[in-house]
Amino acid sequence: MAFDIDMIRKVYEQLPGRIEAARKAVNKPLTLTEKILYSHLTEGKASKAYERGNSYVEFNPDRVAMQDATAQMALLQFMQAGRDQVAVPSTVHCDHLIQAKTGADSDLATAIDTNKEVYDFLSSVSNKYGIGFWKPGAGIIHQVILEQYAFPGALMIGTDSHTVNAGGLGMVAIGVGGADACDVMAGLPWELKFPKLIGVKLTGELKGWASPKDVILKVAGILTVKGGTGAIVEYFGPGASSLSCTGKGTICNMGAEIGATTSIFGYDTRMSDYLKATDRSDVATLADKVSDHLTGDAEVYADPEKYFDQVIEINLSELEPHINGPFTPDLAWPLSEFAKAVKENGWPEKLDVGLIGSCTNSSYEDITRAASIAKEATEKGLKAKSEFTITPGSEQVRYTVERDGYLSIFEDMGGVVLANACGPCIGQWARHNADKQEKNSIITSFNRNFAKRNDGNPNTHAFVASPEIVTAFAIAGNLSFNPNTDTLKNENGEEVKLSEPNGIELPPKGFDVEDAGFQAPAENGSGVSVVVDPESKRLQLLEPFRAWEGVDLAGLKLLIKAKGKCTTDHISMAGPWLKFRGHLDNISNNMLIGAMNFFNEKTDHVKNQLTGEYDSVPNVQRAYKAAGVGTLVVGDENYGEGSSREHAAMEPRFLGVRAVLVKSFARIHETNLKKQGMLALTFADKSDYDKIKEDDNIDIKGLINFTPGTPLTLVLNHADGTADEIVVNHTYNANQIEWFKAGSALNVIKSGLTQG
Repeated sequence: MAFDIDMIRKVYEQLPGRIEAARKAVNKPLTLTEKILYSHLTEGKASKAYERGNSYVEFNPDRVAMQDATAQMALLQFMQAGRDQVAVPSTVHCDHLIQAKTGADSDLATAIDTNKEVYDFLSSVSNKYGIGFWKPGAGIIHQVILEQYAFPGALMIGTDSHTVNAGGLGMVAIGVGGADACDVMAGLPWELKFPKLIGVKLTGELKGWASPKDVILKVAGILTVKGGTGAIVEYFGPGASSLSCTGKGTICNMGAEIGATTSIFGYDTRMSDYLKATDRSDVATLADKVSDHLTGDAEVYADPEKYFDQVIEINLSELEPHINGPFTPDLAWPLSEFAKAVKENGWPEKLDVGLIGSCTNSSYEDITRAASIAKEATEKGLKAKSEFTITPGSEQVRYTVERDGYLSIFEDMGGVVLANACGPCIGQWARHNADKQEKNSIITSFNRNFAKRNDGNPNTHAFVASPEIVTAFAIAGNLSFNPNTDTLKNENGEEVKLSEPNGIELPPKGFDVEDAGFQAPAENGSGVSVVVDPESKRLQLLEPFRAWEGVDLAGLKLLIKAKGKCTTDHISMAGPWLKFRGHLDNISNNMLIGAMNFFNEKTDHVKNQLTGEYDSVPNVQRAYKAAGVGTLVVGDENYGEGSSREHAAMEPRFLGVRAVLVKSFARIHETNLKKQGMLALTFADKSDYDKIKEDDNIDIKGLINFTPGTPLTLVLNHADGTADEIVVNHTYNANQIEWFKAGSALNVIKSGLTQG
C-alpha cells in the first residue's frame, strides 16, 4: 500500500479538536484554508489571529514530495543533516529527466541509459533514508501524488511549484525549495509567512467546450502572474461541487501561474468518488466522518467578503473556453475573441504542434474528452494538420486509457504518445528545427508558456488551453479556428463541424496497472551505501557555504541589472541543463544566461568591471569570484516567478553573489535565497531601480545590526565619483537572520543537530 493509513487516521483524529481550539482562539468562523493551517501549527497550538501577509508561522507538514531534478540537490543537502531516516513520509519521483523525442518506449529507454548515474543515486539515497522511490516511467509527480498520497485536510510540501495540484483533493500542498524539504525531512518545523486569502466563488455549471482548465485560465487573466503572490486561493460555491476531483486538480495546478502559495477546494462527493476509484476507500470513509471539518464554515461562504481579502465570482454556465498566451500564462483570450487577437497581433496563424497531457491535464476525464474530438474527426474524414502529441500523467492513467482504447484513437488521427513524464512542458523536448529559431505557434494543455520554455526557441509562440481545444486546433491546423462556429473541409472536400466534447469522469471498469513503478525503501537503511564518484559530471557532494564575515559588505560589483520578466527559467534554465541538477559547479554555468541586461538589452552579455570587457554572465561572475570580489544582482518586478528550483538561488550563492535587489520577489524564490544565506532585498522606492549604473561599486550598510523590520542602506558609488544612498527593505525574521549569519539554513540545522 503506497499511503500510510495509520498516519491519515491520526491526522483525522486530531483534526476536530485542533480546529475547534483554533475557532475559539480567533473567535470567528474559519475558511477551509485556516482550518488546515491552524490544525498543523507546531505543537498543535491554537493560533491567535495571525496578521495575513506579515506573520511568519511554523507548521508540521504531513509529507514531503520531490521530483528527480530538484530531489538531487535536496537529498545532497539532506545527506549533510546527520539523520538516519526522514522524519516524515517522503517520496522521490523520476519525471523530469526523460526527453521527448520519438515516442514513449524509445524515449524512456534512452533516459534510463543516459541518466543511470542519477537514477542509481536517487534510488540508493531513498533506500537508505526511508524514502519511497517512483521509478522513471511511473509518471509525473503531481499526478502520482493525486492518485496515491493526497488526502483532504492534509498539509504537504513538495520541491516543485506545481505541488499545488493536490489542492484538487482538499490538501494544502505548497511548492518549496529543496532546503525547505531538507528541514522537514530532518524533523524541523516548516516556516511560512501566513498567507492572505483569495476566495473564488463558483456558480452554475460548465457547458459545451468549456472545461475546468478554462476556470484557471480566466482567473489568471484576472489576477495576472503576480496577483496571487502571498495568498492562498480557496474555491467554493455550488459550481465547485459540479467539478470532478481531477478537474479541481487542474485548476489548483495552474494556481502556480498566478503566484499563489497554493489553491484548494473543500471536500465533497466528487473527491470521495475519486478516492474510492483510486483504491483508497478507507481514506474516503475516514474523511466522510470529519467532512464538516474539511470545508469552510457555512458563515464564511454565506458572506465571503467578510472573511477573504479578495473575492472573485465566476458563473461557470457563462464561461467561455480560453486560450492564454503567448509568452505568459496570464494573457487570457476568450475563444470568441482569439482569432481576432491572432490577426491583430501578427502571431503565426499556422499551428505547428498541439500537445496534450502533462501534470495539468492528463486525467482519465481529460483524455476521454479529447479522444471524443479525435474519434469524431477520424470518422468524419479529418486528420490532424498539425503535429500532435499525448503525454500521459502516470503509468496508471496510461495503462487504463490504453486498455479502454483511447490511445489508439489519438494514434489513428496521427498522434504520438510520449513517455509518462514532464517532457515538452519543461523543455525536455528534442523538437526538430527548434535550433533554427523560426517564428511559429504551438498550443498545449500545459501550464507555462514563457519564451524558450518548451523548445528553447525564443520565437515559438506558445499558447495554453484545455486538451479538447488543443485537439480541435491541431485538427484544424490553424489558430483562427473556432470549433463553436467554424467548419473544416475533410478529405472528400465536405464541410464538417466538430461536436462538443464529452468525457467520462472515472473509468467504468476501474483504474488498472501492471507495474505502477514504486520501490519501497529498506526497513533498515544503515547498510545501504550512497556513492558519488568525485569525477562525476552530473553529481557533486556539497560543501557548506561560508558564514557571514560579521561586517557590512563593501565594494560589491554590479553583475547584472535584469530588465523585465526574470523567471527561474531565465535564472537557471531547464531543458538540456537538467542533466546537471545534481552538480552545482556545472549547472552554475547557466546562471542568469536568459536574463536581459538593462544596459544593452542583450541576454548573457554583461560587463566585467575588472577588465572593461563584455562576456557571459557565468564567466564574468567566475572572474569576480576568483578575484575575491562580491557582487549584486538587480531585478525587476516578481523576480524569480515560476518553478521552485532552488538552483536559481544556489548558483549565485555558489559563484559569489552576495545579494539580490529587486522591485518585488516571487514567494518561493525569495525563500530559496534566504535559505542559502543570501540577502534578498527590495527597493523601498521602486524608482531607485533607475539609479543603478553599470559600473557601480556598491556597499550594503546596516548588517551589523541586522534585525527584523529594520531597512538596510545601499550606497551606489558611481564611476563618475558621485554616489547615491538608497533604502532597501527585507522580510527576514529572527530565524532567517540566523540563516544569513551562519551562511545557510542547512548550516543552522547541522549545528542544531550536532548540539542536540
